[in-house]
Amino acid sequence: MNKQKSIELLNKAISEELSAIHQYMYFHFILDDLGYDLLASIFKKTAIDEMLHTEKFAERILFLGGEIEMKPSHEVEHIRDVEEMLKWAMKSEEEAMEMYNDFAIEAANARDSGTKQIFEQIIADEERHFETFETEYENLQKFGDRYLAQQAMERSKKMGINPVE
Repeated sequence: MNKQKSIELLNKAISEELSAIHQYMYFHFILDDLGYDLLASIFKKTAIDEMLHTEKFAERILFLGGEIEMKPSHEVEHIRDVEEMLKWAMKSEEEAMEMYNDFAIEAANARDSGTKQIFEQIIADEERHFETFETEYENLQKFGDRYLAQQAMERSKKMGINPVE
């Protein structure tokens, strides 16, 4: 087994996951501020999933005797448009699926089936994330601003704010 190759792949994965966590939490903060609770919670939940991925990768690195590198691959993009957020998320999840498929193959070539299996498990989560973001993007395309207004109105209802009767 080529442990060094696996550790390199796992650290690259951590780097990408950390960037996704930061970006998704940024989106969560912006959407929450706008009152779009459904979308805000989706981004927050996805960020938490990405944190769990980071934890799995870090645990595997330690098992292999390596050092964990905690460096995000890129800075947060200050995107405030909901449609652009969803496009960014779909693209990011597609890239993650492709990357983890490549990493699974590389781990297999390094004769490390344990790391290969971790990458394959994570791919299923990334596919689910993509599907969720795609559904929300389609809702936004179908219903436009009404889709966002409905979310803001739901928050107002929860807070007990009713229109003047």
